[in-house]
Amino acid sequence: MSRTDRVEGTSIHRPPSIDRMANWPALAPLIDKVGRAPVVDALRAWAEARRGHADVGDAAACARWCEEKLASLAHPSQRRVFNLTGTVLHTNLGRALLAEEAIEAAVAAMRTPTTLEYDLADGGRGERDDHIAPWLCRLTGAEAATAVNNNAGAVLLALAALAAGREVIVSRGELIEIGGAFRIPDIMARAGCRLVEVGTTNRTHLKDYAAAIGPDTAAIMKVHPSNYAVQGFTSSVPAAELVPLAHEKGLPVIEDLGSGTLVDLETWGLPHEPTAREAVAAGIDVVTFSGDKLLGGPQAGLLVGKRSCIERIAKNPLKRALRLDKVRLAGLEATLRLYAAPERLVMRLPTIRTLARPAAEIHAQAERLLPAFAQVLGAAWQAGIRPVRGQIGSGALPVDLLPSFALTAKGRGLNGLAAALRALPIPVIGRIEDDTLLLDLRTLDDEAAFVAQLDRLAP
Repeated sequence: MSRTDRVEGTSIHRPPSIDRMANWPALAPLIDKVGRAPVVDALRAWAEARRGHADVGDAAACARWCEEKLASLAHPSQRRVFNLTGTVLHTNLGRALLAEEAIEAAVAAMRTPTTLEYDLADGGRGERDDHIAPWLCRLTGAEAATAVNNNAGAVLLALAALAAGREVIVSRGELIEIGGAFRIPDIMARAGCRLVEVGTTNRTHLKDYAAAIGPDTAAIMKVHPSNYAVQGFTSSVPAAELVPLAHEKGLPVIEDLGSGTLVDLETWGLPHEPTAREAVAAGIDVVTFSGDKLLGGPQAGLLVGKRSCIERIAKNPLKRALRLDKVRLAGLEATLRLYAAPERLVMRLPTIRTLARPAAEIHAQAERLLPAFAQVLGAAWQAGIRPVRGQIGSGALPVDLLPSFALTAKGRGLNGLAAALRALPIPVIGRIEDDTLLLDLRTLDDEAAFVAQLDRLAP
């Protein structure tokens, strides 16, 4: 199969031509899977790597080598994982899991043309916000609503539409930084606004806002400190006091709720998180919040509030750059529809179901899983169960922890064990704390799949 030349009595194995190798039957399945061009590139690498070796013309060996080299092309880079970190809405692991109704709606929108921006009644152009705005208004009490690709985009758009080139007043205690070093002052600068800071880190009063209002003031902004808490000698101005002052001066109030929620979480024994309806009822002109956090839907930035403000926001050129596509709109509409029956959310919405899961149920699951986990770890490791406290995540209720239970492993080489868990067919992501590997079970909803792969664990 290989060609051999003789040079000073030595055999030199030369590879066949790339075209000839690409037509080997052994490579046909790989070409069908990933395409001819990547295989040809791999063949060039094979020819260079194996030049002078006896197997350079071995079709079977070449096919195996190319398949291994191109394995990453044949599989998606995003993989399913078990999130056992103790953080329910884990930003790095995709935040909220969608309800089945949302998944079905998104898949249906992918398969066929839809009425994304088409009015069936008159046969003319429609508005994509019409699919979700009525639901947002119904659920929050707002006059109007719109949506963009995430909450940072919603804040950027609101500021650009209502305050570009002018001043926006914000309390120093609310100049937050979210993940990825993304800061409110930076967003304001990109929106073309000039930040006016008032008060101090821990205390801001109504008189501070009043003193800062001037002829170039365009808006007052409140930012919910969703990913941290300032405790002790503190003071902030509630919307009930701030809104009358702003409206007396003819200014809108914008509030970034961050994570945001449409229902009172206390219904399920969770700490209270400000709701969009509460903000609207307090007279806030524009309220922004996320779709893929406590709301439990796809990634989105939601804006609700006064019609005059939302209409200005929707007409801003940035809106088109930040708008949602038909797939996420379909998933978002289906998620919002579930909120028409809030008493059923704990059964139908994965985020609420996971957050509301009783600790006793999690403990019972840990006891079922412990024998299999201990057996696969072997005598070198000490396996057990520990009560732990997890987090909601994604900036929601940062100081309020969720009681849970975790499988534990103690022994030498914890990082190696963590790596072995990540190398499983469905990677298991836990956390190491106090020289112990913890697998928080609050978010484990597929117990059978978890157990089925434990025998592949090689600590």
